[in-house]
Amino acid sequence: MDLRLKDEMAAMPDPGRQLRRLRWFRATFRASARSVAAAYGYRFRIDDARLARAFFDWAEVMDRQKRFAALDRADFIVFAAGLALRELIRQNPAEASPPAAERPAPEAALAEIVRFWPEGFLYTNFCVAATAAVHEQEFGTTPAISACADDLRTWWSYRENATEMPAYAVAFLDRFLGAEPNWVLPDNARGRQAMQRALAAADADGIAGY
Repeated sequence: MDLRLKDEMAAMPDPGRQLRRLRWFRATFRASARSVAAAYGYRFRIDDARLARAFFDWAEVMDRQKRFAALDRADFIVFAAGLALRELIRQNPAEASPPAAERPAPEAALAEIVRFWPEGFLYTNFCVAATAAVHEQEFGTTPAISACADDLRTWWSYRENATEMPAYAVAFLDRFLGAEPNWVLPDNARGRQAMQRALAAADADGIAGY
């Protein structure tokens, strides 16, 4: 993935909270589109109405599942990004235009992925960069990116599955960020393996409420 935008996001005060505000979400998403355009030559026309719908649908589903953040904060950050990715793919607020001429790309493998699915790359790269920025501020480290995130064969499967069933985007983002995907109910926090372990520990300690 292309994480150059991550440093800009990490410089924001409390990016996790800021990205839950439409103004910041929209501005950061547009900055991500400009970053991808500068690196790979594609231009993106952003539909603000669709982007806003993606944001509000994400905020609604996050509100229903936010209690799980107290169980495993690091895993919930990845899960929250996956939910945002699900809504971006569902609403599809960007339309890509290819570059007018061939141009050198910073990374050949990523350039192939961008050519294959420019909108999907934009959405995924935005969510990965946001996850890395929030994780870095809260834990002082960034999650390791799996090699499959730069594998075009994985992206063939990702595009086919996520466009048919957007919830699969959560599971693919888990794969890219080294988490354990839940392919059965990918957009359900309770079904995540990290959350199941945390729930078992909470039960052992006599903590209820989940």
